[in-house]
Amino acid sequence: MKNKSLLLAISLILCVLFIDQSLKIWIKTTMVEGQEIPILSWFKLHFVENEGMAFGMTLGGDYGKLALTLFRIVAVAFIAFWLHRLVRRAPQSMGFIASLSLILAGAIGNIIDSVLYGVLFSDSIGQVATFLPPDGGYAPLLHGKVVDMFWFPIWDGFLPHCLPIWGGTYFSFFNGIFNIADAAITVGVALILLFQHQFFAHATPTPPLQQTEV
Repeated sequence: MKNKSLLLAISLILCVLFIDQSLKIWIKTTMVEGQEIPILSWFKLHFVENEGMAFGMTLGGDYGKLALTLFRIVAVAFIAFWLHRLVRRAPQSMGFIASLSLILAGAIGNIIDSVLYGVLFSDSIGQVATFLPPDGGYAPLLHGKVVDMFWFPIWDGFLPHCLPIWGGTYFSFFNGIFNIADAAITVGVALILLFQHQFFAHATPTPPLQQTEV
């Protein structure tokens, strides 16, 4: 059981990281920031670089960016430690192991961008980025930008006037742009929320404290 859990965790993490980084590097080295490739009417590859959190949210300033990167590293270390303990303490729910592995892989994927991309690539503003540019990258270590590309503008238009507050305003769904790492984190969290009762029912119970005879 331990070997199966370990194999599942390692396989999922490596698979997500490989797909995530391969796609990001391809986008970064073939497209200019803001460039768009239509796939379907409701699905586009739209290259943006996110300076902050998932789905285009931001945390302002250089200090905010540095704090976010350091927070991600600490969070990844905690999740990795937790996952390692779960794998060693069989039996555990394979679904829970898979969910945590997705979250960990997604967090690592975005950390790689934040930590290394600024050093490894030139910027993508008005030009296709180059790998290891002779003049150096676009940002120092820990200040890189996260590459996002998936955009699903399923519907856009004006909301009905009968709606309170937002009636008559222009609205686009879904307007967030994200990447494989973001999707892995979202799926992992969603699975834990949806199946928490089944997942934690398989958790290894903590052995009761033994009383010392007087």
